[in-house]
Amino acid sequence: MYQKKWLCLSFAFLLLCACGGGEDKGKDTQHQQGRDALAVATTPTLDCLPIFVAQERGMYAKNKANISLMAMMAQMDCQEALLNDKAQLIASDLMRGEKMRKEGKDVHYVTTTNIHWQLITNRLARITDLKQLGDKMVAMTRFSATDFLCRHVIDSVKPKNKVFSIQINDVNIRLKMLLNNEMDAMWLPEPQATEGRLDKHLVLYDTQRQGWQFGCLLTLAKTWNDATRKKQIEDFITVYNMACDSINSHGVTHYSDVIQKYCHVSDKTVKALPKTVFIHAHAPTDAQKSRAQAVNWND
Repeated sequence: MYQKKWLCLSFAFLLLCACGGGEDKGKDTQHQQGRDALAVATTPTLDCLPIFVAQERGMYAKNKANISLMAMMAQMDCQEALLNDKAQLIASDLMRGEKMRKEGKDVHYVTTTNIHWQLITNRLARITDLKQLGDKMVAMTRFSATDFLCRHVIDSVKPKNKVFSIQINDVNIRLKMLLNNEMDAMWLPEPQATEGRLDKHLVLYDTQRQGWQFGCLLTLAKTWNDATRKKQIEDFITVYNMACDSINSHGVTHYSDVIQKYCHVSDKTVKALPKTVFIHAHAPTDAQKSRAQAVNWND
């Protein structure tokens, strides 16, 4: 049984979470190229590294790909930019994408990404088993992969008491709440998960063990069906694949400067990152989409 209660930590804090990206929200990381550029909205997570590397190493310009990056702090901000025609391609996940589809948005998946999430518990909370999450606060994002993961984990162990799912959209605010001992547990992607582990917080669950791949880059069908935009996305994919090859060849730590700049973590965190392989752009499988389509958000 999955039960939620959305808690108000404080009025000021909720305002901060609602803003998502804070000062960095919507920041264009490239020289202004005009409205004709393909605007790609990213999150400060390791799955977006090929996009960042392509920008920082001049791959877009070299291959005449007219791309402009928008640095967001949360998937929600990316989605808002997409729906308001400020971005044409965004970092997201299949659960969020399929919910958009159910709401009448014609979504097109450009590629899956290798993002995965770990459920990390605060070491002071002394939680060593999923059943101990009862009466605890777990930070996640509503209507997303982390929301689904909360439901899945809680349903699998059925704690005696309620688990309080707290919506914290900005992954770096989520991480700070862990480091400041303000949250019992939370879902974190890389590189934020590594920073949490370095601070001796415990990993209770890892989606990699299930082989789940929920991350994606998506656009709207109207964008994909526009000849000019489709060509830009195809150019983006070409460079994206080149960046994947470069990262796989040199290793993630070779791009420490890029990760520190876009993900806002230290060099120490980058050096501790697990080995990560980046796969060329490919569409999600029917099985992956079916799992996302099966989620009933009204439960």
